[in-house]
Amino acid sequence: MAIIQDNVNNIQEKINKTAKDWGRVPSDINLVAVSKKQSIDKIKESLDSGHRLFGENKVQEAYEHWADLKDNYEDIKLHMIGHLQTNKVKEAVALFDVIETVDSKKIAKKISDELNKQEKSLSCFIQVNTGQESQKYGVIPDELEDLIDYCRSDDVNLDVIGLMCIPPSDEPYGLHFAFLRKLGEKHGLFQLSMGMSSDYDKAIMAGASHIRIGTAIFGDRGD
Repeated sequence: MAIIQDNVNNIQEKINKTAKDWGRVPSDINLVAVSKKQSIDKIKESLDSGHRLFGENKVQEAYEHWADLKDNYEDIKLHMIGHLQTNKVKEAVALFDVIETVDSKKIAKKISDELNKQEKSLSCFIQVNTGQESQKYGVIPDELEDLIDYCRSDDVNLDVIGLMCIPPSDEPYGLHFAFLRKLGEKHGLFQLSMGMSSDYDKAIMAGASHIRIGTAIFGDRGD
């Protein structure tokens, strides 16, 4: 427990310092601990340290990790941060508190319909493919406004609170973080999920509200 707790504390200290250096309020920045491919023991250690905000990439694995733990820890908040397939929407809506990866009208409508069926509410981010990479998911910037309008329409009425991105690995991350912030400001979406273990300081500088940290908390994954 001490190792993971120390990791969380160290990252939180860095978050606080970076936020203050850039005139931001540290409490406005949320640390999403990415628990994909981690053992239940490590996840329980992070819970014992007091952390309660987590991210998962795959629905099936998320159920293996969290189906029981969410019953035992009522204050857990679970974010879906991986690509969501339409055939997994029912299970995702039932388990997650936030879906960060809305990237098409099809998935938006599917989530909306499932929320109505389950009589549940949750918040969403729209994933933006800021680098327009063919191998990555996310709406391209030129189509973002149309998708936002659709999600906000009476027929869908999703609670879209922000934007999310994963920058290209071979380009300066800061440029993409700044671009996402600009898009968010344009559309009145000020929650920004961006930044991971290697670049979260740059994301905080650019205005991130959520940073997604895995290996810096848990150590190497099982892959």
